[in-house]
Amino acid sequence: MKLVLKGIHHVSAITANAKQNFDFYTKVLGLRLIKKTVNQDDTSSYHLFYGDESGSPGTELTFFDIPMAGRTLEGVSGISALSLRVLNNDALDYWEARLSEHGVAHDGIALRAGRLTLAFRDFEGQRFILVSDEDNEGVAGGKPWAKSPVPPEYAIIGLGPVQLTVSDVEPTEQVLAELMGFRRKGEYPSTVAGQPDIIVFETGEGGSGAEIHIELRHDLPHERLGRGGVHHVAFRVDNDEELHAWVERLRDARIASSGYVDRFYFHSLYFREPNGILFELATDGPGFATDEHIDSLGESLALPPFLEPRRDEIEARLKPLDTRQ
Repeated sequence: MKLVLKGIHHVSAITANAKQNFDFYTKVLGLRLIKKTVNQDDTSSYHLFYGDESGSPGTELTFFDIPMAGRTLEGVSGISALSLRVLNNDALDYWEARLSEHGVAHDGIALRAGRLTLAFRDFEGQRFILVSDEDNEGVAGGKPWAKSPVPPEYAIIGLGPVQLTVSDVEPTEQVLAELMGFRRKGEYPSTVAGQPDIIVFETGEGGSGAEIHIELRHDLPHERLGRGGVHHVAFRVDNDEELHAWVERLRDARIASSGYVDRFYFHSLYFREPNGILFELATDGPGFATDEHIDSLGESLALPPFLEPRRDEIEARLKPLDTRQ
């Protein structure tokens, strides 16, 4: 079986304030909360999923709520920037004005990897880059939610390139190219003076929804993950058959992994690349409308069937969070 990763599936980050997080990502960025659930490995905290109208793979931005989390110490062996796709260059002008209106720290519009971009940080310092999909070919974007406060022509349509910062590029490149089937696409100048070019890898159909950018730095400490940091990046696998084949591929390569994990909304496999960054492979389905109607996604606490018997106990430990949009 030929195994091909289809692109970015989702990214998961850390917040220390679920309420502020919900307000920012729905009211400022205009994303839809598609699932309010719990961290399946620590049910005392929320796991919030944002995305397009239906939470399509490739649009999912998720947050683990860890109220006592310290601030991320930025450094190597970490995911140093996430990207959010918009339709075209005009959308970046809209976002530059909107971010200023809401008091969000941002840079100016700049060229990265041949695309116009706009970098900003959320209220906890989470690093983002809005990237224009004008003339972009490759993985298609998602469908904006009709009830978003952001007009559809300017809406965020999915996840763009994910940037990794490492102190040793070669082993990460080797895993991406030789194990995971990524293709080296090119390089572009670092935004930090005196640093090496950033290397671009792509998979599947390519394009902004299927890229990993690798930044080499020797002047930074090791990352300490906390609020405003990224926990992991997940890549799209078509179905369970392929996911089981990936389990075998990692075993044959003698790379430690979680093996097959049932997350109910998708099925997963976790492993760390040589610089210690956590990768996940995740299936496109079953999807987020399996236990809620598409019209009311994210409005109430959803629990997978294996946690449902513990609902009373779980709800008693959670701080109430009104997520009606």
